[in-house]
Amino acid sequence: MDPATAAPAAPGAPGEPVAPAARPEAPGRAAPAAEPAVAVRIQRLPHAAGLPLPAYETAGAAGMDVRAAVDQPRTLAPGAIALVPTGFALEVPAGYEMQVRPRSGLAARHGITLPNSPATIDSDYRGEVRVIVQNLGAVPFTVERGERIAQLVLQRVPRVAWLESESLTATPRGAGGFGHTGRG
Repeated sequence: MDPATAAPAAPGAPGEPVAPAARPEAPGRAAPAAEPAVAVRIQRLPHAAGLPLPAYETAGAAGMDVRAAVDQPRTLAPGAIALVPTGFALEVPAGYEMQVRPRSGLAARHGITLPNSPATIDSDYRGEVRVIVQNLGAVPFTVERGERIAQLVLQRVPRVAWLESESLTATPRGAGGFGHTGRG
């Protein structure tokens, strides 16, 4: 096939850039330069019927809020850990990972966090996205259907080519590790 006459890839193919979504401008401010969005296939599972897809809640949000697809409220006692379904599966493009991160409001108000944060959804995983949630608060916390429980951030992941060496380049820090620069 002659590259000069080949049709371009269909817009929205996984990993391909798509036009950035229109964002409302704040009064008195110019719209930020938006990078093209990356197309990611998402499959809604039956128990997510009626729930919105993960979404950016503000124009400047880095993460997309993801919601609980529980069939009935699930209460987490203080210290408890639960696996919360989201009701969808992803096709993360090759060369990327989808990170699952805690929501700051849930952490600050209720002590709700993700113990393996950031969790990684690999590009070859096709199962349901489920969120490991932990209650570090002092009182029980109930996860309701449709509650925003985590956020998703798409990140590029370059492959590593190891260069085994007898020595490493010296730096002022050297092998100084945990706490070597002082308290905190």
